[in-house]
Amino acid sequence: MSDVAGIKKAAILLISLGTETSAEIMRQLPESYIQKISYEIANIDYVNPDEVDEIATEFLEMAQAREYVLDGGVEYARNLLNMALGAQRAKEVIDMLNQIQLRERPFDIARKADPQQLTNLLLHEQPQTVALILCYMQPDKAAMILSQFSIEKQAEIAERIGTITRTTPAVIEKIEKVIETKFSSFVDNETESVGGVHTLVEILNSVGRSTEKNIISMLEEKQPELADEVKANLFTFEDIVGLERGDVQKVLREVDNDQLALALKGVSEDIKQFIFQNLSSRAVETLQEELQFMGPARLSAVEEAQQKVVAVIRRLDEVGEIYLRRGEQDAVIS
Repeated sequence: MSDVAGIKKAAILLISLGTETSAEIMRQLPESYIQKISYEIANIDYVNPDEVDEIATEFLEMAQAREYVLDGGVEYARNLLNMALGAQRAKEVIDMLNQIQLRERPFDIARKADPQQLTNLLLHEQPQTVALILCYMQPDKAAMILSQFSIEKQAEIAERIGTITRTTPAVIEKIEKVIETKFSSFVDNETESVGGVHTLVEILNSVGRSTEKNIISMLEEKQPELADEVKANLFTFEDIVGLERGDVQKVLREVDNDQLALALKGVSEDIKQFIFQNLSSRAVETLQEELQFMGPARLSAVEEAQQKVVAVIRRLDEVGEIYLRRGEQDAVIS
């Protein structure tokens, strides 16, 4: 969504809310935005009711998504939005929210830097500084940079990322100024909850299996609890649709029917159909019947059931029974 499109949407939303409410909202905005929105309002002669409904719905979904993210993080928001909106719409809302948040984050200059040049400079920085910067970067780019460090440094940086909870604006600003000074000679220009397990997981989901295994192995030695939490989150239940048919069937043979029914509670129809397609007609009939008569279930119970299915997937992957696709292509051994 471009700035112009965003400003126009804001203008249409304010028009639909009425004079009194709009005036109250406008008073809370920066002067520069008040001028831009006022210009758009002045140049709008007619608003299509369907367009108003669409923009109002988008605003409510984005507001809801922001609230979920603040409550429990991106994965928590994604799970709740999947249940409320369906997988496709939930992905669109999360993607839009991520784009907006990226424009608000610090370290813009590092986000636009050439990955190799950025790596060359970060190789000489302290692990805690590298970790902080990677927290604000695109996961695939952060993964590319992380894989260039030595195995020991990778683990140390990963540990820092996984244990960061909060960082003061003053620290961020100080580091950002230093980085901008170093990068200003070759970067054109153009990544706040910082760090934590989910940030580390996003990065590890984009690196190759060897890099991931090295980092996990080192974390298991230094911080076993962090390693366990990272491993539990590396593959989400929704990712099961990316498995090969034969692999899915191997997983489902090791999952208790009651556990599978609870895990499917509230997921999108696409995921349910994918599971049904990999079961016998009798098993599908039994599973559908159990889902029908299950009744309401606590979100925590559903998530626990889904995590047990994920644990089976991870175990089968580790022993080579199934294959999980990763960020890097496997090397070919002749």
